[in-house]
Amino acid sequence: MQNYNEIKLKELKKWKKKIRKKPSIIDKASKETQNKINSVLPQKYHEILTVAIKNMTKMVLFGSKYTTKKPILDISLEERDNLALEKIKIYKRTAMIEGAGTGAGGIFIGLCDFPLLLSIKIKLIYEIASIYGFDTNDYKERLYILNIFQLAFSSKEHVNYVFENMECFDDFKHKLSDDINAFDWRSFQQEYRDYIDLAKLFQLVPGIGAFVGAYVNNKLVDKLGEYAIYAYHMRILDDKDHEAKKENFIYTKYKNFINKITL
Repeated sequence: MQNYNEIKLKELKKWKKKIRKKPSIIDKASKETQNKINSVLPQKYHEILTVAIKNMTKMVLFGSKYTTKKPILDISLEERDNLALEKIKIYKRTAMIEGAGTGAGGIFIGLCDFPLLLSIKIKLIYEIASIYGFDTNDYKERLYILNIFQLAFSSKEHVNYVFENMECFDDFKHKLSDDINAFDWRSFQQEYRDYIDLAKLFQLVPGIGAFVGAYVNNKLVDKLGEYAIYAYHMRILDDKDHEAKKENFIYTKYKNFINKITL
C-alpha cells in the first residue's frame, strides 16, 4: 500500500502535466475576446481595478498585516493538507457572502467587490504558506505567493512562463533581486485583470449580481486554494525528477541568454 506522500506525489505529477500544456485554440480565442471586452468596459471600472491590484501587490511585498502567522513545523504533509483544506472552506464561505452582498448592489457597489476579494485571497494564501512551514516574512516567499496568484489567474501562455520559474524556485530564489522594481507587476496586473474580468462582469448587473458574485467568488477562491496546495507540495515532496528538471531549467535559461547576446 502506498503511503500518503507517494499518493500526493503522483497527483502532483498529473497536475504538473496539466499546467505544462501549451495554449489551445480556445485559450487564444478567449484572450482575444477578453481584449475586446476590455475596450468596452467603463473607464471607472478599469481605474478601480488597477488601483486595487497595485495596492495588493505592494501589501504582499512589503506589508506586515498578513505576516503574523508563524510557520507550522514538525507535522506531516497529511496534517498540513487537512489544515489547508479547512482554511479554504472558511475563506470560500467568506468570499461567497461578500460576493453576494456586493453583487446585490448593482454596478457601483459591485465594483467594491474587487479589492475586497483581493484581500480575502491574500489572507488565504498567507495562511496556507504558514501551514506548509514557509516564513512569509521572507521577501522571496512573498514573491512565490505572487507567482501562485499568477499561476491561478493568468492566460495559459503566461501560466507556462510562470510555472517554469516556480519548479526550481528553491534552487534559484537566492538569485532573485531584492528590488521591487525588478518584479514584473505590470504583467501580473494585466493577466489577473484579464482572467477575472469576464467572470466578474455579470456581477455588476442588478438582479443577478448576488448569485453571480457568490458563485464566482467561491470558484475563484477554490481554485487559488487548490493551486496553492500544489505549489507548496512542489517544494515539500521529494520529486524524483527534480535534478533532471533543474538541469533542464539551467540549460533553457543559458540557451535563452546565449540567443539574446548573439542576436
